[in-house]
Amino acid sequence: MSTNVSTGFKHKTIETNPAPRIVSPEEWLAARTKFLEKEKQFTHLRDELSRERMELPWEKVEKEYYFDGPDGEVSLADLFDGRSQLIIQHFMFGPHEKEGCVGCSFAADSIDGVLPHLEHHDVSVVVVARAPLPVLEAYKKRMGWHFKWVSSAGSDFNYDYHVSFRKEELEKGKVFYNYGIVEGLPTHLEDLQGMSVFYKDADGNIYHTYSTYGRGGELQLTAYNYLDIAPLGRNERGENGDLTSWVRHHDKYDEKGHVDNTGKYHKDNTPGSCCSSGEEAS
Repeated sequence: MSTNVSTGFKHKTIETNPAPRIVSPEEWLAARTKFLEKEKQFTHLRDELSRERMELPWEKVEKEYYFDGPDGEVSLADLFDGRSQLIIQHFMFGPHEKEGCVGCSFAADSIDGVLPHLEHHDVSVVVVARAPLPVLEAYKKRMGWHFKWVSSAGSDFNYDYHVSFRKEELEKGKVFYNYGIVEGLPTHLEDLQGMSVFYKDADGNIYHTYSTYGRGGELQLTAYNYLDIAPLGRNERGENGDLTSWVRHHDKYDEKGHVDNTGKYHKDNTPGSCCSSGEEAS
């Protein structure tokens, strides 16, 4: 199965039963109780993965990174905003684009509601993209978001954390993404999505503790967690088999248009060009 690495949320299509079994309350309870055993196994496995994730080694960040923020230039250390933990969403929004990727916008819609809880539990969340700050600020205002967003334009940050690619890499047909080589990205697709996590100790030393790409960000995407318990699930039955079949910028659901599998929205209804990578996300 080919993977749309640009949206990062492609998954194997789950076929829904067009004629569900209608049973008695007793049969329903028996089936639900049996399935609960698997849900508990999954919960325990998730707990184990979380424990092992916290035991992964850290790497010290030796390089200085600076960003363009609403109040001027800020360093990576500044983004912690007095807290010891920092989660960065790498947002697909290149220097020449006028609006953000639909998939990244879908994910960003989940941030504001949890921010007060995270910030009062020693965790800062910042969104980073390569577009110029005035463009980011205009888009942020349009979308009604309140989280901190900074521009990494002119910085190596996106390249060092493997979510942006230089022209020469794309022209060679191979880039390093999601801890492996991805082939066949279109030469105009210079940015992909991900999340990176950092820790700052009492002496000001910064450590890179974790990064995730592709479907790794789904746990933070609230809408998917709701859909996964809905009767029809994610119900993504479009040509690409991912969120491009239905997700739109939240202010464009009433408009006619489509999203191609680079995550870009088009006002017309012509099919988007295929530019899958040929790799399966995990």
